[in-house]
Amino acid sequence: MNHSLLPLGAALLALGLGALPAAQAQNVKPPKAQLWMDVSTGGMAGMPEMDGNSGMGAMLGGLMGGAGGGAGGNTTYGMARGMSFMPPRVLDIALYNRLKPGVEAAQLIPPGMRMGDKLPLLPLPPAQPVKESEPTEVPEEYKRETPKGRILIYWGCGTEVRPGQPRIIDLARGNPADFGSAFAGRYAPDRGARVGPGYVLFPNERNRVSLSRDSSLIGEHQIQGDGVPPSFKFALAAAQDVMPAIELQSSGSPKDSIALNWRSVNQARAYFLHAMGSVGENDMVMWSSSEIPDSGMGLFDYLPNGTIDRWIKDKVLLTPETTQCAIPRGIFAAKDAGAGRRGDSGGMLRMIAYGSESNFVHPPRPADPKAVWEPDWAVRVRVKSSTLAMLGEETGSSGARRARGSRPSPADTNAPPPAAGQEGSAAAPAAPSSPSITDVLNPLGNTGNVLKGLFGR
Repeated sequence: MNHSLLPLGAALLALGLGALPAAQAQNVKPPKAQLWMDVSTGGMAGMPEMDGNSGMGAMLGGLMGGAGGGAGGNTTYGMARGMSFMPPRVLDIALYNRLKPGVEAAQLIPPGMRMGDKLPLLPLPPAQPVKESEPTEVPEEYKRETPKGRILIYWGCGTEVRPGQPRIIDLARGNPADFGSAFAGRYAPDRGARVGPGYVLFPNERNRVSLSRDSSLIGEHQIQGDGVPPSFKFALAAAQDVMPAIELQSSGSPKDSIALNWRSVNQARAYFLHAMGSVGENDMVMWSSSEIPDSGMGLFDYLPNGTIDRWIKDKVLLTPETTQCAIPRGIFAAKDAGAGRRGDSGGMLRMIAYGSESNFVHPPRPADPKAVWEPDWAVRVRVKSSTLAMLGEETGSSGARRARGSRPSPADTNAPPPAAGQEGSAAAPAAPSSPSITDVLNPLGNTGNVLKGLFGR
């Protein structure tokens, strides 16, 4: 065999392959009908669960932006994207039917949801005209004011502040863009429904009922309505069910390291924690459980499964096996407790447990790449669970909350031990106590005021 001919043959082969037409991409069209379901569980650490359908829950829900009762509850579409805890479980459903956009439909649901036999899906109500009630021009004195204050950013679980922290943004000396960079970080593209004309939604003015403590989405679901494909039936399993509430326990005052412990949450793929509070008159402190600097402002939302897995590898999110974390010592402590001021500043902690994103489609993709694929319908289901906690107000295994300095109850001696290295600062769990109405209506403490102080207002 003449080996000198091999390179020539290889070249000719490559040229021949290059002359062939590229593999044709399959022609994929959007589904005739697309359904989105967002399921969210929320709560406040140390507070008893408050049903949004109750009198007090409806009142507080109204004060905090809920629908204020009526039509069987106080939920409105979009609440599942936030961190609602009144009511503690909310369900958003959006349907876009290309065959009959904006036409009322219904979702037949399994008995375990305890919300009747079906949920109405209604179009958006007509937009109300906006009346101008305040001046649109910014007062000149506001324009002349110079931002003041600092933003101090910390990250990582641990009892002590790590070398190289905090990252400090001095608003009085820096560029105005620094404020934006302080809140910049990772985020995932929105994969929820982009609701607009042609969509039909639940909850709505006809039915605002929320999920109950015993509700389960597991079972057969069906979408019915004018123009809806007759085959639009699907079954949800445990991975798409309502997630349990996060049972978060905290111990330690802001001047110490604050120990955080929680029970594993069923269905959780990852966790993330973020705290924010004011220290002094004009300083804001931000901390996250990420191992790398990230404000975390874009992470309190549903995340695709692939994104969750990737950000666990990047050590931005905590693994599903993690059950404890610690806020570094003293980062939320007041630097100067002057006359009439507390030595502990505190702040607000948010925590999220990410569930799975599940997708269903019918009929499945054809094996023949030349076949056109136009699904009759598709469904996307997303689940998450989140909680809020006030730093320095310790919570125990009973879910109760107590103020700093109060004595624990023997009833809470079965709480999990503090994280390693935190034995000296972790106090015993709390005895049951009732939060005041101020605690409920002002979950940010004085953190909201520091935002005004940063800009001299």
